[in-house]
Amino acid sequence: MTPPKTDPIYAIGDIHGQLTMLEDALARIVSDGGPDARVVFLGDLVDRGPDSRGVIDLLARGVAEGRNWTVLKGNHDRMFARFLAPTPVMETGLLVGWDWFHENLGGRETLASYGVMITDQTRIHAAHAEARAAVPRSHIDFMSGLPTHLVFQDKLFVHAGIRPGIALESQTEDDLVWIREPFLGHSGPHPWLVVHGHTPLPQARHFGNRIDLDSGAGFGRPLTAAVIDEDGVFLLGPTGRTPLRPDH
Repeated sequence: MTPPKTDPIYAIGDIHGQLTMLEDALARIVSDGGPDARVVFLGDLVDRGPDSRGVIDLLARGVAEGRNWTVLKGNHDRMFARFLAPTPVMETGLLVGWDWFHENLGGRETLASYGVMITDQTRIHAAHAEARAAVPRSHIDFMSGLPTHLVFQDKLFVHAGIRPGIALESQTEDDLVWIREPFLGHSGPHPWLVVHGHTPLPQARHFGNRIDLDSGAGFGRPLTAAVIDEDGVFLLGPTGRTPLRPDH
């Protein structure tokens, strides 16, 4: 019996405000799969890079136009949405003493893309009021409504990962947008091939039971775009497809 055909699906790793890199990745996808290609964005749209506003604008517009795109929620996206709530909400996944404006997280860069400049002397209430006035309501609604995961055929797309051995419906949002261990150290099979970001690597890697597509665009490294189809997993570079094979 001929095995069922695996429809192609494209995925883009953590963007972190890198609009030019995102536009280039989307151009590579269109070149490989056409303008109607199914694309999953693995979250962390914002923070660190120079144009979070432009990234949200592009993705929200594409979704509104009916493109075959699924934009997932990352932990940085949740920090953005929670800060912009009518009353700011503390992000539970952060280290004690950190907030969205910590130099390692990139909230200041995100608000700067909206013209809101934050300094060490800025009061949180003032930053919140200015941000609420500057960020379009449509952006707040878009970021607040992002889904946490997508199951497509035998693949699970999620920002951070899952707790091994726990049913998907029993995973918490904290698990899906924040987890590292025990997910990263788990070498056994999952019910799906898990495609994720969140944990930056020098380049994308296929671990057999999971694929990490966060190649560190938030730190100035290239943004990864990949395609999975019946022929395997491929990275999309300037010259086309390169196979991404399991490490072991």
